[in-house]
Amino acid sequence: MPRSVLALLALAALVVIGALVWMLTRPGAEAPLDTEARIDSPYWSDADRLVDVDGVMARVRSEGPADAPVIVMVHGFSYSLESWDAWAADLSADYRVIRMDLPGHGLTGPDPQQRYSVPQTVEFLGNLLDELGLDHVTLAGNSLGGLVSWRLAAERPDLVDRLVLVAPGAYSINGVTEEPVAVPMGVSFYLTSAPEAMVAAASAGLFGDVSRMDPALPGRVHALMQTPGVGQALVERLEVFTLPDPSADLARVQAPALVLWGGRDVMIPVEQASRIAGDLPQAELITYDDLGHILHEEDPVRTIADVRAFLAQ
Repeated sequence: MPRSVLALLALAALVVIGALVWMLTRPGAEAPLDTEARIDSPYWSDADRLVDVDGVMARVRSEGPADAPVIVMVHGFSYSLESWDAWAADLSADYRVIRMDLPGHGLTGPDPQQRYSVPQTVEFLGNLLDELGLDHVTLAGNSLGGLVSWRLAAERPDLVDRLVLVAPGAYSINGVTEEPVAVPMGVSFYLTSAPEAMVAAASAGLFGDVSRMDPALPGRVHALMQTPGVGQALVERLEVFTLPDPSADLARVQAPALVLWGGRDVMIPVEQASRIAGDLPQAELITYDDLGHILHEEDPVRTIADVRAFLAQ
């Protein structure tokens, strides 16, 4: 039996067992991190700072020359700004690279006002860029981050010059349309209480070839999901998550876009790649038959080369 199938079976068993435990030991609400706790985290760096965005204390990391063209990188659901480490390390030689933890993620932690819908996250990103004094940026986003990025480009064409979309959200998946779907008990358990072994199994499914996964990735994702209040915030985000028909909004995007997709993506079907590239007015599509959902982490060398070629146009 293929190892990928065995991994999925093992994950399913862990979810069932964990969900039963979660029913009996359901976590309560936790207070968000204070500033000192954030800075004391092993994931805080000297390039990080906290930026107040309408009451959300967002962790923001800025690297590269201060006067260089700006690339803003937006991570996917349940991840953090570290997802972009490889791209940032390379691109910060020539660009000012800015990353953040979205509300309800990482060391930003929960939004005191629980503003987790997609439109509210788009507004957060725009307000953050305004707070940083940025008026022309390239946005790079993966999954949820890609959805938020292209929607901000549609709303604020004056702000977004170019888009790099890595398996972005757009069309309906998992039954989600203009209405959210109920969050399964097993998913709630996973987001709030999953042991690291379960996170490792789930993370493996995001790769076309699990041997390419950084061994440190599951520990990092697990630790940051355990940031006080984050797990519950992730559940609350799913409770209001919607994917209305995006075609009309995609057509409003004026920025040239590079769309990158893995042929082994099990989160968002690769069949959506040509559809979004067709709905965007100016889009170049590159697919990688052997890569999964977080292809910027799975093969940074290959994907960075394509991004650099796009940015050089």
